[in-house]
Amino acid sequence: MQFPRPRSQQLAAVMLNPALPALVLLLFLITAIALKQGSDQQQQQQLQSALATEADAMSRELQTRFRAHIDAIDRMASRQAATAIMEERLWREDARHYLDDFDVYQAIEWIDRNFIIRWLEPLDGNRSAIGFNVAFSEARRTALENAATEGVMDTTGIIELEQGGTGLVIYAPIGAGEDNRGFIAGVFRMESLATLLLTDRVRQQFHVDIVENGRPAYRLSPDAPVRSQYSHTVTIPLANVTWELTLTPTTHWLDQHQSSLPWVTFVTLLVMGLLMSLLGLLVQLVLKRNQDLLKTRHTLEQEIHQREVIQQDLARLESTDPLTGLANRRFFMEDLSHTLMLAERQQHQLALLMIDLDRFQMLNDSLGHQFGDELLVKIASRLNALSDELVMVAYSGGDEFMVCQQHVEEIDDVIHLLGQIQKCFAEPFAIQGQTHHITATMGIAIYPQSGLDGDVLLRNADIALHRAKENGRNGYQFYTEGMLDRELRRLELDKDLNKALAQDEFELHLQPQLDLTSGRVNSAEALIRWRHPDRGMIPPFEFIPLAEENGRITDIGRWVVDAACRQLAQWRNGPLSHLRIAINLSGRELDEDDLVDTIQRALSHHEVPASRLEVELTEEIFIQNIEHNRNQLVRLHELGVHLAIDDFGVGYSSLAYLRDFPVDLLKIDRSFITNVTERRDDATITRAVINLAHNLGVRVVAEGVETDAQLQFLRDNHCDLAQGYLISRPIQPLLLEQMLRDEGLLVSE
Repeated sequence: MQFPRPRSQQLAAVMLNPALPALVLLLFLITAIALKQGSDQQQQQQLQSALATEADAMSRELQTRFRAHIDAIDRMASRQAATAIMEERLWREDARHYLDDFDVYQAIEWIDRNFIIRWLEPLDGNRSAIGFNVAFSEARRTALENAATEGVMDTTGIIELEQGGTGLVIYAPIGAGEDNRGFIAGVFRMESLATLLLTDRVRQQFHVDIVENGRPAYRLSPDAPVRSQYSHTVTIPLANVTWELTLTPTTHWLDQHQSSLPWVTFVTLLVMGLLMSLLGLLVQLVLKRNQDLLKTRHTLEQEIHQREVIQQDLARLESTDPLTGLANRRFFMEDLSHTLMLAERQQHQLALLMIDLDRFQMLNDSLGHQFGDELLVKIASRLNALSDELVMVAYSGGDEFMVCQQHVEEIDDVIHLLGQIQKCFAEPFAIQGQTHHITATMGIAIYPQSGLDGDVLLRNADIALHRAKENGRNGYQFYTEGMLDRELRRLELDKDLNKALAQDEFELHLQPQLDLTSGRVNSAEALIRWRHPDRGMIPPFEFIPLAEENGRITDIGRWVVDAACRQLAQWRNGPLSHLRIAINLSGRELDEDDLVDTIQRALSHHEVPASRLEVELTEEIFIQNIEHNRNQLVRLHELGVHLAIDDFGVGYSSLAYLRDFPVDLLKIDRSFITNVTERRDDATITRAVINLAHNLGVRVVAEGVETDAQLQFLRDNHCDLAQGYLISRPIQPLLLEQMLRDEGLLVSE
């Protein structure tokens, strides 16, 4: 029979049980873990609360600072709205003050009512944006139109900037509704904006992520490691853009806000439980710490790699044109400076070439900017094939390219390169399902003969380019001594041209056209002359190209129309009452939508019948923007004005516009008349043109008639009219009237 053990024995057995230390250790461990988890949870809540407080304060500070920049742009727009006339000089001074006061701006711009960037400051780094249409999408156009109508601010959100990189643009309307005169825009690069709007303390203690519409917009990473498990996101409304800003603290910030009490409690309980257990726990903690350090190191290495990639991308963007992929002007000039130092040290020559595309602007305006961009990309691709260690190709902007030939032994090296460039334009360019033949004009400056630094070489190459364009397109010209003086004289003449209209320095001369059937003068061509106060009489070929370059050609054209109508009015009741005056129209004048209204107003003002006025256009102008030109000429024809085609047969002759356009008169170019009695080809062409025109019911006038033999040939072949020095040079109206009276050439009543 067995008896139960005494209570004392049972207690001893329990105390001697080898499982008891493990049970005690387990109890202490459970207690330590429970206390540690509670303390950690409480501390995490405190850290999240502190982080939320930091994020809210940062949100308010960012909104305040951003609001200050919005208000600054709005104040500038308000001042411009209160100004009757916006003067570019004053606007630029105002913009520079803002740039000095708020150095966060990439640029400040004035955008006209058609959403085109007209002025901006600073120009450096931003020239490519001039002329850019900021309403580049339907959404952007709608937003800008609403802002202009309601007079409210508009913000783009994060976009790709025209001048490169990403950024944000604020538009402040100058007036509202019908009074709107465009926008003042503040352009911010994201790097500059975020760096300025965020305080130094934020940048040092937090990793910042900015997200716009679910898309990462900007990231700012501190040098110190961060703890990615702690973060807080706030929504920040900035004007009509909303950002989500996420803060992730650095370990330094966490160390400042964390308490060591949970760890002290945890370690104390473990020590009380078992010192050996503490050793194992410490090993685990060390391993965990090492794992955290490895994770932090990996994160930092990733961030360093990302930053290096971003820096490489930024360097590439700063040196490369985003459209063509070629080196941009800034990088080209920096490389040219380095190349010139090597050339000076090694005593060798180099060549700087400026390339200008012929008729590019006309094609770009008539076929659209997308066509122009595609054409530039294809041309850049062909030119870039010429690049090697001695030849650098860059895109200067607009329709210009630059080439530097870094080592020139003799002039034949440059001639060879020019031939290669011309071959790039030999084949047509296929764009939007059509082929187009494009030519280029080039100006060349050689170091050291044409200049010793990059700016001088560039200027002289541009002067040579201008001379090449004057001599005819699709060619090249080397810079030579004396070109600069001529260019300075041309610029001086250009300046005087702006004053010529205001000071009434122009005169109307007339060259009569002889009717070969009646032997009388029924019409005369109006030719403008400039009586310069210092240089005397200046012929048109010297100042008309200048007027076309600086945009004064339309003002001169209006003067000619009014002067011709005024002269016709003076002849109203005299012996020249039935004489018709022909005026020449330029391509720019034909592009003006109010051309017909201008001519009609002049005729009405002077009470002159439209049938006494004739307009002449060259064949080249006819093919530019055909639909627009057809509408303009049909309106003129309906008004009663006669239409003549000048310089017929010199390169673009087509039966299509003789059939589709309301043509009354063809003028055979003087190049066919000069040798019409000596060259059988010229005689055949002249007869063919006369017969063709007559079969279509169109009259013919021959220009440049200087001999009796030429005049007799035209009579024998039934040409209608003759014009040239044989009949009369261009003379003043009073002299014309006297000459016609003396020679009995007055038109019959």
